[in-house]
Amino acid sequence: MQMDFKLNISQKQKLILTQIMKQSINILQMSAYELREYIKKEFEENPILEAEFNLIESRENIDNTQSAKYLNDRYDEGYNYKYNNEDEVSVFNFISDKKSLKDYLYEQLGEVKSDIKIKKIVSYMIESLDSRGYLENTLEEICNDLGVNKEVGKNALKILQSLEPCGIGSRNLKECLLIQLKNKGILDEIIKEIILKYLEYIADCKYNYIAKELKITPKKVQAYGDIIKALEPKPARGYYTGEEIKFIIPDAYIVKIRGEYSVIMNKDIIPNITINNLYKQEILNGKNKREVEYVKEKVNDAINLINNVEQRNTTILKLLECIVKKQKEYFENGQEYLKPMTLRELADEMRMHESTVSRAIKDKYILTSRGTIKIKDLFCNRIISSGIEGEDVSTNTIKNKIKQLIKLENKSKPLSDQAICDLLNKEDIAISRRTVAKYREELDIKSSAKRKRF
Repeated sequence: MQMDFKLNISQKQKLILTQIMKQSINILQMSAYELREYIKKEFEENPILEAEFNLIESRENIDNTQSAKYLNDRYDEGYNYKYNNEDEVSVFNFISDKKSLKDYLYEQLGEVKSDIKIKKIVSYMIESLDSRGYLENTLEEICNDLGVNKEVGKNALKILQSLEPCGIGSRNLKECLLIQLKNKGILDEIIKEIILKYLEYIADCKYNYIAKELKITPKKVQAYGDIIKALEPKPARGYYTGEEIKFIIPDAYIVKIRGEYSVIMNKDIIPNITINNLYKQEILNGKNKREVEYVKEKVNDAINLINNVEQRNTTILKLLECIVKKQKEYFENGQEYLKPMTLRELADEMRMHESTVSRAIKDKYILTSRGTIKIKDLFCNRIISSGIEGEDVSTNTIKNKIKQLIKLENKSKPLSDQAICDLLNKEDIAISRRTVAKYREELDIKSSAKRKRF
């Protein structure tokens, strides 16, 4: 057997990420809130750093002077803490007192005329509510835990379910809906039967099947369905339940000055970072070599942090200035005027890598006269059009057209996806039925069969 040993020399290129590069990438993709928390952590760990935290820690005392200047959202002075988890978030949602749902229930319980024993059971039940406002444990389990008979437990549950919000203390969805209907005074035997037996069919808009089973008209079933769908399936929705909410801070403001839109970076949210001069003197005059080396290391860390934060802000500013130029009509006239714009196109124009643009807009928000907008939402693909001037149409524009067509359709004969497709094709918009169905689903619009009104 002959063994052949050869020594080959080859060249390979490898990209090695240094700690500084890793930090730069991480900082770039951080939201304003995350960056603030990161700087706070670095400030605690690095004695060289000095930081001025302008944003007041207490949410009750957040200074929104600059935000309010450019925000036209409605604000009620007597607004109690309620949070609706929608895409658009106002900074004002986080100013008000965090009065929890449980606090609200205990206040009501204090006004209920009942003996202390029953109230203690109700209190136990309040503490057993989940994030939806449902009772997590069964009545039997609660009675066993407290050592009380079932009748006493039923009385306590009755008191809990009489409190606001309506439906609180329900043990399941069906009970929640029935409580609300009873409270509204519109609970009859037919709607009760629909909820108990055919709730899934109501969700799927299978009115003909329910009508056949109950021997009533589909129109009447649909009317009952409208009532049911108007009810609140989660009684605790809108109330603070104790879970911490990660609030949104805009990185910049888009403001119109003398007819032109400008980008103003929100500098108040990020602490002003500097290096303590005392430690600079330590490097110059220090005699202990070990201490000097430690100080040098921390100074370098501080400089890198300052540079990376500055680089992040500069990158975001340049990108936003480019976006504002491209989407001027959107800021002027609204969603329908959003132009096609992709990450690749913007990256090429800015002479950046696509991944850099992606990181720079990740979890970033801007505050405009139209509210708080996610930067990512300003990007959309294009659909080829042979219409006026041969301009391409953005996917957002197509979605708005679909929404408008459905809004104006004959409700007794709703438009099918193919019919919508044909109408868009007549406007010289090249789109397939499958794409129409995809956009309709993204808009959370039901199919034509489920939109039909009897």
